[in-house]
Parts: sequence; C-alpha cells; structure tokens
Amino acid sequence: MNVHTTDMYSSDRRSLHERIAADLRNEIMSGDLAPGSPLPSTAQLKARFDAANATIQKALQILKDERLVVGRAGASVTVREHRQQTVRPAAYMAPAAPGEPYRWLTEATKLGTRARSTLLDVTEVRPPADVSAALRLADHEPALLRYQVLFLDDEPIEQVKSYYPLAIARGTAITEKRKIRGGTPALLAELGFPPRLSTDRVSARVPTQEEYRTLKLPSDLPVLRTLRVVCSDHNQPIEVTVMVKAGHLYELEYEFAPE
Repeated sequence: MNVHTTDMYSSDRRSLHERIAADLRNEIMSGDLAPGSPLPSTAQLKARFDAANATIQKALQILKDERLVVGRAGASVTVREHRQQTVRPAAYMAPAAPGEPYRWLTEATKLGTRARSTLLDVTEVRPPADVSAALRLADHEPALLRYQVLFLDDEPIEQVKSYYPLAIARGTAITEKRKIRGGTPALLAELGFPPRLSTDRVSARVPTQEEYRTLKLPSDLPVLRTLRVVCSDHNQPIEVTVMVKAGHLYELEYEFAPE
C-alpha cells in the first residue's frame, strides 16, 4: 500500500477487512468484476492490500454473507451470476389489466426469477410524519396500512408499507387482509381514483431493527428507502408507499426524456 493510499485511509475508522470488502464490493457492483468471474487470488489480494491471509478471508466472508460472491475454503471465489438487480419503477406504475397479476410479479418473472409476495398485516395506524404529510392528513389522523414483503427466489428483497386515506379505503377490499388481484392500483382505478402521477423520493440510510430482521440483512449496510406518492385526478393523494430494499443488491433506474 503506497503512501498516498495510506493517507487516504488515515481517516477511515473501519477495520482493514471492512475496507477491503468495500473496495471489492464496489468493483462487483460496477461490473469491473463481472458476474461469474473469479475474484483475484488470495495471494494477489494480499499483495494489493498489504494484508494478512486472515484479513483477506474475513473480507471475503463479508461478501459471501452479502450474497455477492460464492466459494468455499480452498476453492476460487466467484461473483454471483445475479449480483445486483436493476429495478425500473416506471414499469410498475400503470394498473394491471383486468384479471392480470400485480405488475411487480409480472415484471419480476421476466427476469427469470420466482416472485411472490406475503401480506403481513392490514390495519389502521398513525403513519410516519412524512407519509402523513404526503397524504395531507390532519394531526394524529390515522390511515390504512397494508404491509407486505416481496420475495425473489424465496429471498426477502423488499419491505413494502402502503398507506391509504380512510375516506377512500373504508368499505372496500383494501381493508381486507387478502391479496388484491392486479394490486391496489387496479382497485383504486375501479373505485374512481385512477393513478395519474407518481413521485419517488429515494434515500439511503442504515436499516431499522425491523428492516434488518425482515430482509435478513447480513450487516448494517445502507438500505434504499423509497417514499412513493401516488396522486389521482386534481392532484389528490390516494396512496403513499414506503419501500425498503438492500442497497448493495439493488439499483434504481429512471429514464428522462429532454423537454
């Protein structure tokens, strides 16, 4: 490790094996280490990072725990074929056609994965402050919560909490603890509240205890939190969803056309 690199790391309080894992993680996620390709040998990594064998092995174990690489002691370590998924929110915006599955399930199947969702709860709650503001609720006014977890190939990949104004939800299938064919966007359209505009606010943060357990995260790596506000005619908010997914396994892709 040269002098410049040493200076660069002087303010990094992480242990050496965590720093090594971070550099390799970046190369995996950027594609410099392609899916299916082997990582540099232990000898090469020891020379590159001026680290002991035990330190290199601890770094590789972090990446294994994060499901970014696969391998075992005495064998080469390779980048997983499905190292990172690209999520395109625009593909999920329109309601599903009558009789069709929820659009997220349809899009996930196109990637060759087995997708499913588990509905954990449907209840009236006092929503978080940012959700309450987005729904334009009065102070302490409750909303209806539909809480589910999405799975790909039996791995939990996203925690989804959707909130609805009680004035819209009460007396409808939204309040029932069962899946809605085509998803709530299709039902809202049937109720006279067609989704017209969706706005996403995306942030990265350390996972909460609930998110850590639900998503079976390997460490306190940041999660991606998306606050999605869906409005109908006259800019009326009809749904606010908080989606949380592992930041090291997923990226969001948005397309913008020049005006």
